[in-house]
Amino acid sequence: MTTKPNPEPPEPRIESLSAITLITRDMAAAVRFYEALGFRRKYGGPDAPFTSYAFGPSFLNLSAEAGRPPGPGPGWGRAIVYVSDVDAMYRKALAAGLTPEFAPADAPWGERYFHILDPDGHELSFAMPLG
Repeated sequence: MTTKPNPEPPEPRIESLSAITLITRDMAAAVRFYEALGFRRKYGGPDAPFTSYAFGPSFLNLSAEAGRPPGPGPGWGRAIVYVSDVDAMYRKALAAGLTPEFAPADAPWGERYFHILDPDGHELSFAMPLG
């Protein structure tokens, strides 16, 4: 009697992004920044070593980096967050005293967007699809 080999299990799929965790040197400054932009805190806060913000099915997390002095440092890349109205988000940032890198613009790849740096130098892009 011959035995049939077990079929290979299906290849796993990448389905969604659950969270992005950013390292911060100053949790209180980072919390002020994200809450000024309207992020809603789910866990943690200005004195916590870990803070989490929920939006849609995703999370933006902040993790305190012990032993480093507060202040901006080099960012690691860019997180892109879709919003319902890029221009309104830009005005909200300006009203909070924040300094986006440029005014909202339409990109050739089909998004309207602007960039802003958080207190640790992480670049956020607020965007929405065009059309």
